[in-house]
Amino acid sequence: MLKLLVALAVISLFSPSMSTAQFFEEGNFVRDVRNNVIWYRCTLGKVWDYDTDACIGETVRLNQEELLIAIKQAEQQLGGNWRLPTRNELETLVCEQCEPPKIREKYFPQIEREAYWTGTKNNFNSKMYWSVNFMTGHSYSRFFAYQQLPALLVQDR
Repeated sequence: MLKLLVALAVISLFSPSMSTAQFFEEGNFVRDVRNNVIWYRCTLGKVWDYDTDACIGETVRLNQEELLIAIKQAEQQLGGNWRLPTRNELETLVCEQCEPPKIREKYFPQIEREAYWTGTKNNFNSKMYWSVNFMTGHSYSRFFAYQQLPALLVQDR
């Protein structure tokens, strides 16, 4: 019985957790099998550096109107149909046990410790959008479309 308990403990130490098994690195993209999407792993304004396996550049904070332009540029540069993640999709990136930023930095390096846009509007106040804060790991619906926040982009697989 003791051998079985030790074996289970060792297996649990080395097996990936459910949230890490969700992601697979593919260069500047991360395949998310839970949400069935592909993430661009850098915050808008930054680009993936294949030499350092990191995001380089400066984060840009955009309002919802500016994001439409940025998404069109991403589609031209990266190909595919990009969009803002839904509230649920972005919330699945939160890593509760991680120190801020509350995200697995292996997959999403250099994420800002602040609120990120989602494309989900508040059902009770359509002038406000949901965001996910990677400093706290919490979601909020307190931002208006004219405010500027960082963003990640996603496309359906």
